[in-house]
Amino acid sequence: MVTVADMREMTNHNVLISGASIAGPALAFWLERYGFTPTIVEKAPALRQGGQAIDVLGTATEIVRRMGLLERVQAASTGKRGTSYVDVHGTVRASISSEVFNGVGANGDTEIQRGDLAQVLYDATSDKVDYLFGDSITAMVQDQDGVHVTFEHSPARTFDLVIGADGVHSHTRRLAFGPESDFLRHMGYYIAIYTTPNLLNLDHWEYDYNTPGTIAGSYSARHNTQAKAIFAWASDPIDHDYRDGAAQRRILCDTFAGQGWEVPRLLAELPAAQDFYFDAMAQIRMRSWSTGRVALVGDAGYCASPLSGQGANLSLVGAYVLAGQLATAAGEHTAAFAGYEREMRPMVDACQKFAEGVGGWYAPNSRTMIRVRDLNVRLLPYLPWRGLIGGAPQKVARTIEAAAYV
Repeated sequence: MVTVADMREMTNHNVLISGASIAGPALAFWLERYGFTPTIVEKAPALRQGGQAIDVLGTATEIVRRMGLLERVQAASTGKRGTSYVDVHGTVRASISSEVFNGVGANGDTEIQRGDLAQVLYDATSDKVDYLFGDSITAMVQDQDGVHVTFEHSPARTFDLVIGADGVHSHTRRLAFGPESDFLRHMGYYIAIYTTPNLLNLDHWEYDYNTPGTIAGSYSARHNTQAKAIFAWASDPIDHDYRDGAAQRRILCDTFAGQGWEVPRLLAELPAAQDFYFDAMAQIRMRSWSTGRVALVGDAGYCASPLSGQGANLSLVGAYVLAGQLATAAGEHTAAFAGYEREMRPMVDACQKFAEGVGGWYAPNSRTMIRVRDLNVRLLPYLPWRGLIGGAPQKVARTIEAAAYV
């Protein structure tokens, strides 16, 4: 519990956060509330839109409620009611509701576009937190006085602490901990997502089409006014520059060339996409998320991969726990970082383990397994253990409870 005396005696007030997606603004929200002075630096010139629909489940829902933002998050919900798996002719082979599949719709939990959640968090912090868009950290030097940071554009400054919230390809992590290859674990799949018109006239629904080892789909977004095309496929690591969007688009088109169903129509919208996202489904596994005065939060420290469906939850819960531990320790970072790792590790381990078996369900590697998956989906509502299967994402999302730090 943070007392008035703790707040008066607090050290390490000035905190630089790298990354303005989910974890960064959520961390800034709580730090500012606890009396810290957070600054966010973001390489993109403005808040990044786009990205996958993400679930806010379990403990993360409670944290958003404590932020006073749950109504805004729910108002921006995708409202997706379920998913159908179709064959090459578009015939529905199996369907499942969102509530049965992942618990969305229960207990206030919701699905929201990543960019929409980022906007909610930005709006809640922009008048209290200094955002440096279009800039990035180029070097960091730690000593007993703080972290001396140089930027690509802004004047050099010294901060008490630096927190990397800059995603799976975290530049902050690379500067403080070493090369990405030391921590990245490839999960055997790639994913690509971008916005399209609602070509299939979907009504808060998703259609997915499988061939062995691949899935192509579309789901409606923004109250059915647009849609997202989503592709995923099994693959060994591909040698490419993750910043080379043109090369990534070629890889996607080559991988799905010649496929049926609506794949050609979805790919035809790719050249116009302004929010194209492409990456390996990978995890970040680290023994420690801090070194000296630098720590990591969210995907930068413990990405569980999109296969887990828990990325937003880990970011929101991780930000809450890290800020709470810093407040409880009155800014003393050594104790705070140790408490943060101790409290978050069970949830991180559970989410990463949960992701390990999902790929075979999502993109089955044979036509036989596709039929088995579809049969299981059709039978699930009638199985006595359906609650165990459908409730698994909820259980993982509630691995830890939201402690009362103040």
